[in-house]
Amino acid sequence: MGAADSVPGVSGGTVALILGHYHRLVAAISHFDSRALAFARSGQWRRLVTHIDLRFLIALGMGVGIAILSLASLLHWLLENKLPGTLAVFMGLIIASIWIVARQIRSWSPAAWGAMVLGTSVGYVISSLSPLAGEPGYLYLFFSGVIAITAMILPGISGSFVLVLLGVYHHVIGLVKALPRGDLDLEGFIEMVVFATGCAIGLASFSRVLRWLLEHYQNVTFACLLGLMVGSLKRVWPLQQPTPETINEKFSHRVFEFVPVSEWSQPIVPLLLLGIGAATLVLVLEWLSVHLYRSQQTAVASNVED
Repeated sequence: MGAADSVPGVSGGTVALILGHYHRLVAAISHFDSRALAFARSGQWRRLVTHIDLRFLIALGMGVGIAILSLASLLHWLLENKLPGTLAVFMGLIIASIWIVARQIRSWSPAAWGAMVLGTSVGYVISSLSPLAGEPGYLYLFFSGVIAITAMILPGISGSFVLVLLGVYHHVIGLVKALPRGDLDLEGFIEMVVFATGCAIGLASFSRVLRWLLEHYQNVTFACLLGLMVGSLKRVWPLQQPTPETINEKFSHRVFEFVPVSEWSQPIVPLLLLGIGAATLVLVLEWLSVHLYRSQQTAVASNVED
């Protein structure tokens, strides 16, 4: 999830779906509520840990944080120097994820079809937008965190790509890269705190809404998420390249244009193989997660019978 969230392309929510812990993640985050606060005030720490699934969140948070800090530079190098192959991998990941999400939809009602069309339209429009420009202030950074973290938890929309559209991606990723090196000054530290606060508030607020939707309108919600993933495929289409006027700029500020297959200078077969390999990896991971879950359920049932 951390690797996906650190670059504009694949949503961390998509990876959570692939690995089979999306529902658990949404439920755990949404449990930061008044009940959790009451447990903390009364010193019922064990019940608080259980209520918010703290061990799961710590393990997941450590993995995400380590990945963002350690892989951000590598993934950006790949986007700068191996763009077609990297996008082909991302597209394979998303296509396989679309199939996994489609399996979550138990019945295709008119409402579900409408939600999928709406999600596809929104995902396509977001993927087609051009980045904004300008130096971000504290308030803008705060609301950028709120919006980006909301997108990050949704499969199909990359939170990093939303930061690109808002024009703060390069600024925020610069703060993240400076943090482990100890190069942050006081101004940068304050900006990091403001952005992180926006992320925390946005995550705590939106996760409750998303959990309620999954509990009461699961088919429609997953159909909308499926549409978001389909619409986002435009952003990771491998046969695109920077326009000439932006070719010397950083990836986070480049403008891309689609290139006809007949004009593409690189071989298509390696891109297809990379995409197929990424999709196969996703399907294998999904099969393993389902197999592991069923094994755990069987073990629990056996213990109860004993």
